[in-house]
Amino acid sequence: MGLPDFGPSTDLFSHHCEVHSHNAAATAEQNGKWSGIGAAAAALQARMALEDLFQPLTVRSLTTPNRFAMAPMTRQASPGGVPGPEVAEYYRRRAAGGVGLIITEGVRLPDPAAGYPSSIPTLAGDDGLAGWRRVVDGVHREGGTIAAQLWHQGAERDDADGVVPVSPSGLDGLGRPKGRALETAELPELAELFARAAVTARDIGFDAVEVHGAHGYLLDEFLWARTNLREDGYGGPIGGRTRFPAEVVAAIRAAVGPDYPIIFRFSQWKGLDYQASIAEHPEQLQELLAPLVDAGVDVLHPSTRRHYAAAFPDHDPDLSLAGWTGKLTGLPVITVGSVGLETQFRSEKQGELIRPASVERLVAQFDAGEFDVVAIGRALLADPGWVNRLRDGNLDGFSGYDPATALAALA
Repeated sequence: MGLPDFGPSTDLFSHHCEVHSHNAAATAEQNGKWSGIGAAAAALQARMALEDLFQPLTVRSLTTPNRFAMAPMTRQASPGGVPGPEVAEYYRRRAAGGVGLIITEGVRLPDPAAGYPSSIPTLAGDDGLAGWRRVVDGVHREGGTIAAQLWHQGAERDDADGVVPVSPSGLDGLGRPKGRALETAELPELAELFARAAVTARDIGFDAVEVHGAHGYLLDEFLWARTNLREDGYGGPIGGRTRFPAEVVAAIRAAVGPDYPIIFRFSQWKGLDYQASIAEHPEQLQELLAPLVDAGVDVLHPSTRRHYAAAFPDHDPDLSLAGWTGKLTGLPVITVGSVGLETQFRSEKQGELIRPASVERLVAQFDAGEFDVVAIGRALLADPGWVNRLRDGNLDGFSGYDPATALAALA
């Protein structure tokens, strides 16, 4: 079944996919005799924008079949760090459901301090690597592509197993002492740990890697002034705080070569503080991102809880963080945050069914050039075929997100 045929009187996707066209609509209303032409033009523009979301994107050696990604979501379903057949099937279903780029859940670096619990998958050991090959092969069989997200939890690591967490300054996201600060001499080896994991991912068959630099974990702890109080050149002003994440990227680039794609995920918000910020205005964001770009990042993935929220409303009342990221760097950008659902990420009440929402603003943002790829989270947990529903004009069949059902088991 093809894309919907939008006509002048078509209700775009039966209210779930009404595409924002206020400029054309306002003109039509002011000039009544042109209203029919204005509606037809808006409908045509909407259809073209949606079609473009289903066009390929090439970044270095990676070509995604469309502009839809699965957002990384921790599932803790890999006993001993080994992703089993059910994990492979979980990812395969999303690729079969239309997702062009799977970004895996965070994959623990092969170091005890990198993550806990052990049910989070890792890139180490014969069984673990065989499990990931099964995942990659399943996604590829469905025509999808897949990136491994490389994750070090830093001070946010649970120390229940007795392992001492490490971080820039021995502080958690609330500024409380936790674990220990990394010595300057330890940083090069830690960067190489990321690089070796990226090489392993490449050799297994992953199409790209994503470096997790968001949500208050290790690399984000370097970027964030609250958790980085270092005085050794890796803290202080933004340039110092970005230094180690950029060195990690540079180490990965040197290890994987010039053609392998590197994605970098960052965020303003943190797991312990939704109001946190690593950049107060666009100039600071540019200063923070430029070293990462220079080090070899190909795609930036700004994580937000609402993809449509204005990042710096005093500078632009509408432009999202994804929009600012692309504007300041010129790189391809992945947007994310409450796509297809009414309630913003992590604001659900226990037992609450999150209702479907229009993708009107999403398509309008894409049409305006704010992003290149959209990552979908909870909607894909609820319905692995959400992307195909959008393509086929069948979002009325999507009932929303029930955490109790969607998170009960891999499905």
